[in-house]
Amino acid sequence: MSPVLAGILQLLALIAALALVHRPLGDHMARVYSSDRHLRVEKWIYKGIGADPDTGMRWPAYLRGVLAFSAAGVLFLYLLQRLQGVLPGSLGFSSIDPDQAFNTAVSFVTNTNWQSYYGEQAMGHVVQTAGLAVQNFVSAAVGIAVAVALVRGFARSRDGDLGNFWADLVRGVVRILIPLSVVAAIVLVACGVIQNFSGIHEVGQFSGGSQQWNGGAVASQEAIKELGTNGGGYFNANSAHPFENPTPFSNLFEIFLLLVVPFSLTRTFGRMVGSLKQGYAILATMATIWVGFVALMMWTEFAHHGPAFDLAGGALEGKETRFGVGASSIFAVSTTLTSTGAVDSFHSSFTGLGGGITMLGMQLGEIAPGGTGSGLYGMLIMAIIAVFIAGLMVGRTPEYLGKKIGTREIKFAALYILITPAVVLVFTAAAMALPTPGNSMTNSGAHGFSEILYAYTSAANNNGSAFAGLNADTQWFNSTLGLAMLLGRFLPMVFVLALAGSLAGQKPVPETAGTLRTDKPLFTGLLVGAILVITGLTYFPALALGPLAEGLAS
Repeated sequence: MSPVLAGILQLLALIAALALVHRPLGDHMARVYSSDRHLRVEKWIYKGIGADPDTGMRWPAYLRGVLAFSAAGVLFLYLLQRLQGVLPGSLGFSSIDPDQAFNTAVSFVTNTNWQSYYGEQAMGHVVQTAGLAVQNFVSAAVGIAVAVALVRGFARSRDGDLGNFWADLVRGVVRILIPLSVVAAIVLVACGVIQNFSGIHEVGQFSGGSQQWNGGAVASQEAIKELGTNGGGYFNANSAHPFENPTPFSNLFEIFLLLVVPFSLTRTFGRMVGSLKQGYAILATMATIWVGFVALMMWTEFAHHGPAFDLAGGALEGKETRFGVGASSIFAVSTTLTSTGAVDSFHSSFTGLGGGITMLGMQLGEIAPGGTGSGLYGMLIMAIIAVFIAGLMVGRTPEYLGKKIGTREIKFAALYILITPAVVLVFTAAAMALPTPGNSMTNSGAHGFSEILYAYTSAANNNGSAFAGLNADTQWFNSTLGLAMLLGRFLPMVFVLALAGSLAGQKPVPETAGTLRTDKPLFTGLLVGAILVITGLTYFPALALGPLAEGLAS
């Protein structure tokens, strides 16, 4: 079987698996967030944290809950890392330096999972399981909660009630993420992913020393790492490491995990607003961009540019031979079009244009299908922009799902789409202008610029993958990337929740003959075009200096 055919068959199998679970999982999540019933374990949690799950919240109260919970998470994880040297189960590792502890704490709380350290050489079992793995669950649940709040903004009228953050957070963890993660971890163990609490072992003697590996609860963390679109791995090589991702089947299964919740949330959205067609329109937009990016990536990586490529069957540099070019291309696109950031190959070794595709996937706002929750609310913001553009074309007041998109709503949407590019480009410009950050670059020229641009794109979009070649474990990068993660995560949430509150306070507008049908293929095409044009206008100059220049020169 040719490598190209193998890649296409894997893509078709993945699409079939996602289609199979789309309806049941989407309906289940809609029931979870629409239910008035509380499980016994949930009641214990509410009592422990002193929260009343039946109290409705307007958007400022909902936002305060998000920010307070996240701030507590950053503080707890920071202290856990700083105290690692005196904790049991630390495997003899010392405490983490302040700047790196700050960076890692922010990274995992913001669902970014950027790692400027070697996991197997820095973090013990306590930090990995009680700190990082816990944040993988709750940060994903926070993202889903914010998305559900925005959906309620469309579904409810004239009361401003967005639900209860604490109830949404707990339900997301208890009823969705934990059950799915248990099943996924069992499958991964069956595939050969390790799951233990063993210490450090010498695995071989070599000239000049020996190689050491430590065990860990890898399968359980791998499950939520992908399912919650987190991305932080137990080992430095991430999903390219055989302890995390040993076989081609486990590789395809991990891609399935990182896509399944974001794609299924479109069904949840359709259920909660009372129109499955609206959910299908959003799903079609996400799927069109994702499939298009995968096809483009496969083309760039399979294209033959010389004898070495001919013999290898594609650009195999930086890719695991057990996965091949096709599966690596699917993984790279999926992890950067979501906010996952896990890697089974090294994006710096992709062709110039291939590396640019991974960067552009993040710069789209990671909305195809995006992160757990963040993908849905990002796409709904873009839908509002598309409706506004269509309204300008025909001279009508724009409406979406029965709600008028007025001056207030479009300001919140505009601020949402502007804040992340501003963070990326300002920090990239500062790093390139100052003398010290440039010393962290392994390469010069266009590829070196891509290393810097990729790092801030990954941080501000809460992706967490790295282009490789950049030494990010410095005070400058630990501090500025941490700040970029915070701004890229929570400022957009402020605008999303403010928009949700504005929509929830409106009275629904009845549909008329002149209302734009947002459940038709025409609107899907308009939405895809708006996403690509807005992103292209924002990032094209920076992309031209980096991956485009490199790709055209090769």
